[in-house]
Amino acid sequence: MIVVMKSGTSEAKVQRMVDRIESMGLKAHVIVGTERTVVAAIGEKRDGNRETLESHEDVDKVVPILAPYKVASREAKTDPTTVEVLDLKIGGGSIGIIAGPCSVESEDQILESARAVKAAGATGLRGGAFKPRTSPYSFQGMKEEGLKLLAAARDETGLAVVTEVMTPEHVELVAKYADVLQIGARNMQNYHLLQAVGEADKAVLLKRGPSATMDEFLLAAEYILDQGNQQVALCERGVRTFETHTRFTLPLASVPYLKERTHLPIVIDPSHGTGIASLVPPMCAASIAAGADGLIVEVHPDPPNAMSDGAQSLTPKAFAAAMDQCRKVAEALGYKM
Repeated sequence: MIVVMKSGTSEAKVQRMVDRIESMGLKAHVIVGTERTVVAAIGEKRDGNRETLESHEDVDKVVPILAPYKVASREAKTDPTTVEVLDLKIGGGSIGIIAGPCSVESEDQILESARAVKAAGATGLRGGAFKPRTSPYSFQGMKEEGLKLLAAARDETGLAVVTEVMTPEHVELVAKYADVLQIGARNMQNYHLLQAVGEADKAVLLKRGPSATMDEFLLAAEYILDQGNQQVALCERGVRTFETHTRFTLPLASVPYLKERTHLPIVIDPSHGTGIASLVPPMCAASIAAGADGLIVEVHPDPPNAMSDGAQSLTPKAFAAAMDQCRKVAEALGYKM
């Protein structure tokens, strides 16, 4: 249920409502909107709960949440959520650009990448320190040393660090260095990991699994939100289909579909979605045209010699050109970039 508080209700009265909801054996999530505050009451439906809450003098109305994902739904929060870390802003009319190499390979490589993507307009730096790879013999990342290099790049450029965390045990370590914790596609339904990042005081970028339905995607986000972490952005990175002309199939219809159903911002990953560098720039522009709130793009100073995903990585020059094109699309639609 959604308990809509009357306009101007004080924080103290909202807290009393939270206490009342929890005394009924339900979980309360406070969602502050531009005009009024609502409290999501999540738990087993019981006779009389709605009538009990509606009778409170500070309550305007109580409405049921029909979607299986309660806190992530538009029913719970009509105002779009904005994820904001340092200068990286995703949502609220601002398009957040996250860019950098697939993997951190060396100090020179990550610093050169960070300088280049910032010059082209990025406000977030991506780079894997812990790398989940299909083959156990592929490069697995520099681990904590890679995290330290990402932090050094942030210190120099001011870019927010976005990097993947793979296990609940790694959350504390990665959070020590990163600004945004990325949940990779392979871990979208790793529920213990989702709960762990939900308990962390860090923004989260949740990638869709390659075979996940939209409901499964949003319910994965619900695991994070249910722990109290409201700074969550969704990332569409393509799904696996029978097509072989691209690495994955990138469904941009996901953007308007999700915007009808959730208040969470949507980021598009055209690098993994296509797997082909030449297709990335047009898909960046198309993503913004579809209404995406952000992009995460792989950029490497020397793609042919990259230790991972070189075929889908843009050169700094190609990335800068793509961003120039994207700005034209964003400006035409009234977005900030």
